[in-house]
Amino acid sequence: MADLPLVLLHAYPLDARMWNAVRGQLSARTRVITPDQRGMGRSPFPDAPTSNGDSPASATTASNGAVSGAVASGSAGQPDREPNLDDAARDVVALLDRLEIDRVVLGGCSMGGYLTMAVLRAAPERVGGLVLIDTKAEADTDEARANRLSVADRAEAEGITGWLADATVPALLSDSTRERQPEVEALVRELVDSQQPSGVAWAQRAMAARPDSTDTLRAADVPALVLVGERDGLTPPDAARAMADVLPAARLETIPEAGHLTPLEAPEAVAKAITDWYPAG
Repeated sequence: MADLPLVLLHAYPLDARMWNAVRGQLSARTRVITPDQRGMGRSPFPDAPTSNGDSPASATTASNGAVSGAVASGSAGQPDREPNLDDAARDVVALLDRLEIDRVVLGGCSMGGYLTMAVLRAAPERVGGLVLIDTKAEADTDEARANRLSVADRAEAEGITGWLADATVPALLSDSTRERQPEVEALVRELVDSQQPSGVAWAQRAMAARPDSTDTLRAADVPALVLVGERDGLTPPDAARAMADVLPAARLETIPEAGHLTPLEAPEAVAKAITDWYPAG
C-alpha cells in the first residue's frame, strides 16, 4: 500500500478544489489524484460536451504527479438514467483505466466517502487502502431521503445561487471554524455557488438511493484510516467509530474543533494523519 497513488473524492456540494490545502503535503508522500465527480466542478455528465468542446474524460496531470479535473466518462452510464452512485463508481474505475493505474488507496469526504464505498462494491480489486473522512456507512433515513429529493427538485426549478449555500454551510462547518476562519466559510460558499444545478440534483438523488455499506466495509480486508471532525454534526464521531469497528484493519482519528469538512477546516491535521498512516500498510 505504501507505494500506491492516492485518489481523493470530494464532498457534496463542492468539487476537487476542496483538496487544495492538503494536496501539497500529500503529494510529497505519494501521487495524488483529485477528480471532480460527474456534474460537479469541471466534470460534465457523461456524453455531454464541456463548455470549450473538450472531451469530458479529460484530466490534468501536474509535475508532481497530482491529477485533477473531470472524471465523467461517456462509457459509464447515460445522464438520463436514474441517478445512482454505481454509475459514478464506474466513472472512477474508468479514470483509473485511462491513467493506467491498477490499484490505489481510495478515499473521500462526505459524499466522496459514499462514492468510495460504491467503488469498493464495484471493483474491490482496484482498492488497496481506504481513507474515509467525515462520512458514514448507513443509508439515509426516510426523512433524510425526502429532504435530499426536495433539494434536488428545488435546484432544478430555481437554480442554486444563494439559498443552497445558506442552507448547507452552517451544517458543514463547526462554529469554531466559522468564528475563527471566516475565509474558510467564504471559500465553501464560493464552491457551493459555483456548482451546476443539474449536478447538485443528480448528486442528491444518487445519495438518496445509496444502500447501507456496512457489509461492504466489513469485507474490505485492506488498511483503512477513518477521520472525523470532533464537531461533525452530519456524520458524527459515533458514525466514524461504527465504520472503524467493522473494518478489519482500521485506524480512527478525531480532528479537534473541526466539523464536517475537516480537509478545509484543519488541512494540516488531515494531511499529517494521512501521511503518518500511509507507511503502516
